[in-house]
Amino acid sequence: MIISASRRTDIPAYYADWFFNGLKQGFVLARNPMNARQVSKIPLSPEAVDCVVFWTKNPQPMLAGLRRLAAYPFYFQFTLNAYGEDIETRLPGKNELIGAFIRLAGLAGPDRVLWRYDPILLNGRYTLAYHIEHFEKIARALRGHTKKATISFITLYSKIREPARRLNMRAPSPGEKDMLAGNLSNIARENNLLLEACAGERGWPAYGVLPARCIDGDLIAKLSGRCITAAKDKNQRPACGCAASVDIGAYNTCLNGCLYCYANRGPGVAEKNMKNHDPASPLLTGHIRGHDVIHERAGPGGKAAQGCLFSGELT
Repeated sequence: MIISASRRTDIPAYYADWFFNGLKQGFVLARNPMNARQVSKIPLSPEAVDCVVFWTKNPQPMLAGLRRLAAYPFYFQFTLNAYGEDIETRLPGKNELIGAFIRLAGLAGPDRVLWRYDPILLNGRYTLAYHIEHFEKIARALRGHTKKATISFITLYSKIREPARRLNMRAPSPGEKDMLAGNLSNIARENNLLLEACAGERGWPAYGVLPARCIDGDLIAKLSGRCITAAKDKNQRPACGCAASVDIGAYNTCLNGCLYCYANRGPGVAEKNMKNHDPASPLLTGHIRGHDVIHERAGPGGKAAQGCLFSGELT
């Protein structure tokens, strides 16, 4: 089973103690986003977990406990953008986050920390030239501390329509995407980075920018030394190449305050739910109620059957 921790919230930034308590207990519980009464019991023993994929914009609260992951294959998708507090309202400063990236890579290794520069949006402040300039600054700072960068472009979901209108945020046009892909791919190559494009984008093969697999079965196989049998994740967008995983997070619980966020319903909802967070509870927020139905989760993916050979080394 591949654990996604989490596309729905920033577990390393706000729920690290809860996650490590789950490792100690051997499981966590997660509510079905479509039916809150349905609860999955997700095993977290080393025998059950193929890999843990963390998604974060600030892993600092997790760094001191990283040694607790010694028995698990894992890697981080670390989003580090060039936006200010007008867009990413509660994140630490960029120099602090770059330092956190470098410290995490020093502890985990550069293969286990992947840089995300996404989503890319445009307005009067965040122009094409701005993104090219600041992508290069960050790429230079991260040189040698990661091997891959992933880009994507903003999707203007209905729940972010108001901040998008207020800040004149827009998605780049096809021509602007092409221009950015060409420039950013050159910068990536100069800094020994492989540049990929996240789901929904066709990639730009002419520039060497191919579609990404953020939950990457091949990378997991290399990190674990095992053949991973996970199928394509049917719960993601059609263009997504990710392997199937089980997400242990919950929507409406991220406190980063990013105005482009798809995972929070609106202002204040995450703060309200955070009041119900108990690090000792197997649920991310709240506790089991009398009408809840708990199902043991047999997750997608799995370690290789005997005879499935693995060869290759991390590069």
